[in-house]
Amino acid sequence: MRNIYVSVSRIIATLFFIGYIPFAPGTLGSLFGVLAVWLFKLDSRQLVIIIFTGFIVGVLASHSAEKSYGKKDCSFIVIDEFIGYFVSVVFLPLTPGYIVSAFFLFRFFDILKPPPIRQIENVVNGGMGIMLDDVLAGMVSNLILQVWRVL
Repeated sequence: MRNIYVSVSRIIATLFFIGYIPFAPGTLGSLFGVLAVWLFKLDSRQLVIIIFTGFIVGVLASHSAEKSYGKKDCSFIVIDEFIGYFVSVVFLPLTPGYIVSAFFLFRFFDILKPPPIRQIENVVNGGMGIMLDDVLAGMVSNLILQVWRVL
């Protein structure tokens, strides 16, 4: 039973094995989010449901996957980039301009990890830490786009 749980956790944490692609797996995980938003025409209510459900499932799956890989925030784990991207677009008009801008802002903050994003990653361990730094990067990206929208 434990092996099944670890296998399912790895499938979820890697977004159905996207995380195993050898180049830019985090960027590809975020692009999967872009594709989902665009193709499924998700509205803010649906995004909120996916974000909350995905966060909880992501914490559990990435925690288990991290333990099974034996490496802190292993690059195979990309569920955090997927959910973080959704945070970056929630409550915004889902026009091509906002969808693309959110992607680039989110990747910028996720890769650069300015304070306090880096501190979250360093203070909170396991699946919660894996998910929180990307959610925070998504929140910062979203805030910038919300301010842009008002101006």
